[in-house]
Amino acid sequence: MDQETDDDAMDTSPEPYRDSDCVNPSVTHQYTEDNIMDNPRVTNQGPDDVLENPPIKRDEEYTETLNKDNYDPVVTDSTTSVPFTSPDQDPGVKTSNKAQEEYKDNVKPVEEGNNQEPDGNPNTSIAHVCSGLNESSHSNNDHGDPDLTVALCGSSEAVQFGCDNILLGEKQPSLKNTESPMIIPIQRKISEHHVSMFNIIGSHETDLEPLNHDIGQLLNEIHAFIFVVQLGQLTDEDKMGIEWLQRRFGDRVLSFVIILFTYEREEECDTIIDDLKKNSVLEQLLEKCGGRYHICSKNMNKKSEMRELIDRIKRLFTDNNQQFYTREMYKPSGDLHNSEYQSGAERKPSIGESNTEPLGSLIQTDKDKQRLGAVQLLERLQLQGKQLRTADFLKPIVQKDCSQDCCAEEELASVFLQKLMMLDYKARCLKIKENNEQHNTQQQNNDSSEDVSDDFVDFFGETAKPSDEKNKLDSVHLLDVQMAVFHCADSFLKQLMVTKLSQCQYALPLLVPNPFTQQIEFPLWTFRQINKSWKTTVDKDKISCKFQPVYKAETPMVAFFRFGPVTSSKSQWINSLINEKHNTFFHRNCPGSSRTRVLMDGLVEIAWYCPSGKETDRFTHCVAFCNLHGDAGASEKQLDILTEMASVNVAILPQPSKNDKIMTKIQNFYKDSKPFICLLTDNDSALTKIRKGKYKIGLKERNQSDVFEEIRKAINNELLSFESAPIFKLEDVAKHSGIRVDEDNDKDLRRGKEAAQKMMSLLQDKDLTEIKESFLQLQGKLWHQWCEKNKELHRPTLGGLQKGSNIEKNKSSKQSEMLKIREQQQTSVLSQFIQIFIQNLNSQAENEVLYFLKWLGILLDDYTAESLSALLHQYDEKWSTVLNLKKKQDKSLELKRAQVELETVSEKLQAATFGIEHILREIGQIFESCSSVKRNKKDITFDFSSLPSLAAEMMMSGFPLELMDGDAAHVPLIWVTAVLDALIQKLGDQRVYVLSVLGIQSSGKSTMLNAMFGLQFAVSAGRCTRGAFMQLVRVSDEMQAQLKFDYILVVDTEGLRALELAGRSTRNRDNEMATFVVGLGNMTLINIFGENTAEMQDILQIVVQAFMRMKKIRLTPSCMFVHQNVSDVTAGEKNMEGRRRLQEKLDEMTKLAAKEEDCDTEFFSDVIKFDVQNDVKYFAQLWEGSPPMAPPNPDYSRNIQELKDTILSKAPASGGITLSQFKMRITDLWNALLNESFVFSFKNTLEIAVYRKLETKYSDWTWSLRSAMLSIEDKFYNRIDNGNINVQENDLLADMRKTKEQVEKSMMSYFEEDKDKEILCQWRGRFETRINDLHDDLVKGTKRKLDEAIEQKKAREKLDQRRTEYENELFSRSKELALRLRNTVTDENMLNKEFDTMWSKWVNEMTKDTPPLKDLNFWDDVTRILSNQELTLVNERLNQKEYKLIDRRSDYCVYMRLKKHLVHSDEAVSPEDAGESSKESKSGFMNWIGKKMSGIWTKKSLEKMDLNAECHNSIRHLTQKVIQDTEMIMKKSPVGTRGYSDSYIQEITDRVQKLVKQHESMSQKYSLKKEFSIDLSLYVCDIARQMFTELHKKFREATDPRIYLEKQKAQYWNIFENYYKGATTTTILSEFICSKLEPSILQAVYNKTAIDLAAQMRSDIPALRQNRPNLEKHILKCLAEKEDFNQYIKYIHNPREHFKLFIKNEVDRYFTNQKCFILKLFKGNLTQKELIVSNAIKTATVEVKSRSGDGNMWFRCFTTTLTDELKLTENSCGDLSEIKDLDFLETDLSDSLKNKLQENYKLQDSFTSINYMKMCRKSPDEILIDHFCQCCWVQCPFCKAICTHTMEDHSGDHCVPFHRSIGLNGCFYRGTTNLAVEICTTAVASDLSFYPNSSEEAIPFKEYRKGGSKYANWSITPDHSELPYWKWFVCRFQKDLEEYYSKKFQGDGQIPDEWKKCTKKDALESLDKYIMEK
Repeated sequence: MDQETDDDAMDTSPEPYRDSDCVNPSVTHQYTEDNIMDNPRVTNQGPDDVLENPPIKRDEEYTETLNKDNYDPVVTDSTTSVPFTSPDQDPGVKTSNKAQEEYKDNVKPVEEGNNQEPDGNPNTSIAHVCSGLNESSHSNNDHGDPDLTVALCGSSEAVQFGCDNILLGEKQPSLKNTESPMIIPIQRKISEHHVSMFNIIGSHETDLEPLNHDIGQLLNEIHAFIFVVQLGQLTDEDKMGIEWLQRRFGDRVLSFVIILFTYEREEECDTIIDDLKKNSVLEQLLEKCGGRYHICSKNMNKKSEMRELIDRIKRLFTDNNQQFYTREMYKPSGDLHNSEYQSGAERKPSIGESNTEPLGSLIQTDKDKQRLGAVQLLERLQLQGKQLRTADFLKPIVQKDCSQDCCAEEELASVFLQKLMMLDYKARCLKIKENNEQHNTQQQNNDSSEDVSDDFVDFFGETAKPSDEKNKLDSVHLLDVQMAVFHCADSFLKQLMVTKLSQCQYALPLLVPNPFTQQIEFPLWTFRQINKSWKTTVDKDKISCKFQPVYKAETPMVAFFRFGPVTSSKSQWINSLINEKHNTFFHRNCPGSSRTRVLMDGLVEIAWYCPSGKETDRFTHCVAFCNLHGDAGASEKQLDILTEMASVNVAILPQPSKNDKIMTKIQNFYKDSKPFICLLTDNDSALTKIRKGKYKIGLKERNQSDVFEEIRKAINNELLSFESAPIFKLEDVAKHSGIRVDEDNDKDLRRGKEAAQKMMSLLQDKDLTEIKESFLQLQGKLWHQWCEKNKELHRPTLGGLQKGSNIEKNKSSKQSEMLKIREQQQTSVLSQFIQIFIQNLNSQAENEVLYFLKWLGILLDDYTAESLSALLHQYDEKWSTVLNLKKKQDKSLELKRAQVELETVSEKLQAATFGIEHILREIGQIFESCSSVKRNKKDITFDFSSLPSLAAEMMMSGFPLELMDGDAAHVPLIWVTAVLDALIQKLGDQRVYVLSVLGIQSSGKSTMLNAMFGLQFAVSAGRCTRGAFMQLVRVSDEMQAQLKFDYILVVDTEGLRALELAGRSTRNRDNEMATFVVGLGNMTLINIFGENTAEMQDILQIVVQAFMRMKKIRLTPSCMFVHQNVSDVTAGEKNMEGRRRLQEKLDEMTKLAAKEEDCDTEFFSDVIKFDVQNDVKYFAQLWEGSPPMAPPNPDYSRNIQELKDTILSKAPASGGITLSQFKMRITDLWNALLNESFVFSFKNTLEIAVYRKLETKYSDWTWSLRSAMLSIEDKFYNRIDNGNINVQENDLLADMRKTKEQVEKSMMSYFEEDKDKEILCQWRGRFETRINDLHDDLVKGTKRKLDEAIEQKKAREKLDQRRTEYENELFSRSKELALRLRNTVTDENMLNKEFDTMWSKWVNEMTKDTPPLKDLNFWDDVTRILSNQELTLVNERLNQKEYKLIDRRSDYCVYMRLKKHLVHSDEAVSPEDAGESSKESKSGFMNWIGKKMSGIWTKKSLEKMDLNAECHNSIRHLTQKVIQDTEMIMKKSPVGTRGYSDSYIQEITDRVQKLVKQHESMSQKYSLKKEFSIDLSLYVCDIARQMFTELHKKFREATDPRIYLEKQKAQYWNIFENYYKGATTTTILSEFICSKLEPSILQAVYNKTAIDLAAQMRSDIPALRQNRPNLEKHILKCLAEKEDFNQYIKYIHNPREHFKLFIKNEVDRYFTNQKCFILKLFKGNLTQKELIVSNAIKTATVEVKSRSGDGNMWFRCFTTTLTDELKLTENSCGDLSEIKDLDFLETDLSDSLKNKLQENYKLQDSFTSINYMKMCRKSPDEILIDHFCQCCWVQCPFCKAICTHTMEDHSGDHCVPFHRSIGLNGCFYRGTTNLAVEICTTAVASDLSFYPNSSEEAIPFKEYRKGGSKYANWSITPDHSELPYWKWFVCRFQKDLEEYYSKKFQGDGQIPDEWKKCTKKDALESLDKYIMEK
């Protein structure tokens, strides 16, 4: 009889433990005379070699071997019984010396032929120290107390190490941190005993593998194992500790265990008895160890307790008949698999084996065996201590090549689950990889034995197994792998596993024995998501379709079980009944089966047969089949449940005897009324009906097909005829007692179910098609109306926004309507259904929420399934009716009526779909409505802002989130972005790789994604995906570094060309979906079903057009094509042909799409990088056979894995995007799709934000360069002033090198390390070039300025020389006068009078040859120069002061003259009338094509009015250009260095005349009067007057000797006075030097302070932080706060000047508010400069003294040291040769300088205005203006918004984040007096037109770039990003604007009422919201 190796095996215990429990190897002892007492050895002999009284054998060779120190005990292959003196002795337990002497004479020599082989130990790192200790242990037997060897194990928490610890002492190094652990015994002397203590405490907690393998060989002759447990704190580790001892040391170790309870407080000792009574687990623990225990303190420091412990060990030794644990006993439980496999026969004891166990040991029960077997299995699969979660197996990991069918044993669980998730049913066919080296060795050994032998023996004799084969473990049974994973999985993974097993058409676990608790578990929860569909024939021609969850299905059930050992496999018989081509139930002949199994016995599995409604069906109804694994006699509970619930019972058994126990069971089945089929393995009879419902069938030597047919026939007969057969319902299994139902025992699961049922109770008795309308009101009509109006808002031609001409008014009205809808949503009553849902989501227990959501989904599916099935059936009938009528070509009303009925059913079908996604959609609408009206909903008790967080938690838990509402075809943007924000808050801004999919409906998109990543997208035909959903898949840690992202974000979409949308869907919807999905994805999978080219054409054109749009907006996604349901995916030639056809079709579709997108592309490869060889995948069909019983095709799973590998291999190249970037991408794409032109409307917000941030960094980089150059300028100016006039460009480059390198390093770091580096790279080259250009410009500009300074220095050389002469002369005369008057004049007044008289005389004498400089007479020069244009007119215009307003005029009609060809006699307008009309028509013009003219204006007058209006714009532009050009001339005029000259005025006026004439020559419709050129010249000359007057004043002060000498009078008075008073020359000269130093020091300090202040202001003043857009925001805020219309007009028409003025005001305000800080900064710079000068004084003194120089040498050395620091020439202090005492000079000069500068420290009231910084070369405001105003100032040609680029000549288009009303620029509707109110971004989306550049040709706003160069260089995207600020401005200053432009906001330009609701507060808040500081 064949041995049973699978589910049909007879024994109920796990196979590895059957023999180990029963067979104890016998032991014999061999001795020599010399060392018989000291070195006993154990050998094992076979049973055939056993002698009754074996004698002792003397063996010298053996003795010699035994005497070696390093010799290890040997265990041989033979086993010999030895009689023991005590019946309790156990073979294998080594006796003491005395015991050996007692039976020494009875031992006889062992038979020769025993093969003794040493058992080597491979781990040499462990110290073997036992043998020496053991020898001494026996030698002291007769002379005192024996030595003891003890192993201490157990909980590390129960012991306290320390120096007073008697037993253990100090703590030894931890085994946990040791790579190769070494156990060295501790030598202690306790109670006169030498104790060797092996400390292995905590080993069962760490379970170190090296220790586990060698510990048994190490510990030898152990008297006792002390297992330590802390009193009152029994942990799970403690409970498993004893089992660990059994596994590691064998079962017999329990005879040597003493439990040692430790306590911390003494009062705990009294509770031990109570603890034992109360704690059954503790009691069982003691029972296992024979009730032996001892108590001691935790620190083990009490001698009495230790003495008692030693006595307890000695008593144990005595109780064990002086036996101790030896290494020969070491046979851990893990080795029990070596026991020879036996069938179910009862094992008999071996010869000489005692039937009794040793004292204290336990008899291992079947339950123990099963538990230990399970532990071993989990260890082999590396699952011990693990709880597997769903997320661990859904995330992409480093694959073990799951496409292979073999793997290493430790990878079995992982690979099995990975394959199962991919629906690969070959997951249960895995093979374990063999060791190739061992296999080759065995093969070589077999090949080498080719000597002559008996052929009969070779073939039929027993083959000896190699030694390594004997120790080899049996392979793991694959069903054990499945069940091991099942036991280790959490409930969610269990459910997913069972669902996948069901999809693979595998049997499912129904009743599961728990190997650890021995309870029978019913995993009802795991069945909840399984649905089955089948068809049955009701009548002859009528087929009924059913789709039901299996837990509700009521079907017959056939139960299979066996009694005793049988040769046939019942699992195979069941498979043949269900699907003979598929192993639904695992059996012995399946790949992956094994001789041993651990978790199968007692397991009940279930599978359903589902008929297809065809004649080939095996059964006509859905039938459940249950299979009880193992011997049914050993699984009484499972058998009772099955037989009670079964419709038919089928038993398979051998022929029993009449008195056999099996017969009792059979008799009960026979007497029972239920049908019973008995399959007899030892009987060969055919199907025999014994009585009604009772059959027997013989299996012996019969054809299996015949038997199968008989079984099927018998079952069918009974199912059809047995009317009262019980109907099996899965949920009824839970009603049986004695089993554990998972749903009842999991608290969270139970609560989740209760919460879901509470919600479902609200749906009772409700019509499914009306549920959404009743409970989900917000997403119904209101939401759909809002979506429709939103699309109308973005598409003016769609929504009738152009009706009534005023687009902005219509748009505001539309927005108002949308807001009212939001208010209706917000105020609507929230259904109790939604309230309960939100309350449950707010539950604190994470698992409870997950269970609740799972349950709700299950119950909703169940609730809708029946109605959906009925509706689908009804739809099928109506559709058939319509088709039949069409075939008859019936055009009657009947056809129309049938079509209407079909449409009605279709609408009901859509309304009946109801799932969690709809509830989440409702929550999204709650959030959007509350966000829109900015208040909470009254029905919810918490803040609505927390709702996105709940949805984010669901996404993190694996639930998909709706991205696009498929019913409304709209993205709920507010909700989706809020959820993503919450997700970012929880996870961080993680990088994601976005994988999207596109394809026609029902092409398997969702199924493919679910199989690839184990996702939960809906896949059933009744619940096709609508819209788009996204789901997160976490990437494993080891893959994150490789893939460069953290998550894969999968986007699933509705099918294109959806049938149920026919009539409602358009091509535009598909285009929108494709564009949206392609734009979102880093990669898009294009899913094509089959290879039909015609079917492909629809989707390909849509996809190609989407990719073409991506190229235009500079997005670069990738794609792959997936052909599903390809019949022969292995045919290479066929695939090549398919690829060729696809390439041709793609190119063809590219040409078609190019026409629609208005481009010239011809090939698909020009649109996107695409490799037809590698980017096209062919998939096998999903099912292997015909559903519903067909399993998934393994080739399909392999194709899925290949596709997944390809995607992951391509993914690192893209790097993914961050969640925040993904959020912005959604917003950008959807906003662009809402507009009529996607490409025209697309605005890449992410790129804009990144670019703005880059501009901010650019501002910092440029500031670093500018500020560094300012400091360098100061240094070189000092050099030049000090006489060093040789400055080279290389000098500047050298000084700038360090700063430039720092900037370049910062740039490189930013471009390479920023999180947006992929986006930044496109601008890197441009910005690097800009920085280099700026650097070069700064160097060249500074060099130019320094060259000018050098020229000025050379020009002043004579003047400076003359000054020096004056000063020397004045010094000498002052000295002489003082000495002369010292003794003659004593009165101070006389002294002053005398000095004044002499001073005037000296000055006159010295300047008599120098003519005085003339005063500036500016206006006389201007009048004279302009007099050639009529002097009278010039004086008149000058006196009238009209010229002062020329830059701010609202019109220029007084300056214009229309050319004659425009004037007509009959309809002409006089210049006065023209002037009047022009007052009514300021600058700007618009026209609406097709607009009807109305009003009193004639056609000609209106044309002239329009003409004048355009002139105003043109003249204003001319005026601004003239002002800018002449200001540049003024700046370049060297008035400050050479003085004023009227030639500068001449140059300015010439420039004015030239530009005016140039303008007139280009204008064909008007000319300018003389008044214009005169007023414009006077205006710019007035600007020059202010500048030239100031500069000329400075020039006079610097060059007029009289003014210069007058300034020096006070200084020379001091010299005179000091000499008069008798001061020494040195003192006077030091003061003189100090007076020269003070202004120079102050000049340097002011310069340094100005630079420092500018830098500090950039940090402190909010408006000056960051870049220009931030500055503009603060300017707008300031304007709003002041509400000064004139300032607004200046900002609108002359923004650069307004910016400059604002910066000056901000700087001046800073001086006022921060004077203390500025003073502190000034003092700091002053102190620093003073220190530099003091050090220079000391340095000069030391150097000159060493050279014995005089005062002149000292001063030269001093000035040389300060060349770069101060402006001080070596001859500026005259002759110092009289100074000899340099030390005195140093001291006196230092004191004088200190006193002088001390006065500057007392500037308490200084720096209250910027005017106090005039002494500096460049003031802070000038520095900041240079920095901020070197940017682009181009204004929008429509609304005058300023381009926000920070670079003046930037590449690319001009752009601005927010445009404004074009009426601000004076634009009006042509032919009317109505100012235009449109905003640019609205206008470019409308059908409006404009007339550019005086043209008569209207240009549509949609094509505004055709209007000319100033229009073509602007990017204006049609969107609704207008700023509320400007709406408020228009309303606030409506009258001012109307007066300024002489127009009205009326008619077509009427201001919308919604605009008037904007307050100033709203305006200011909008600035902060939309123009954020970055």
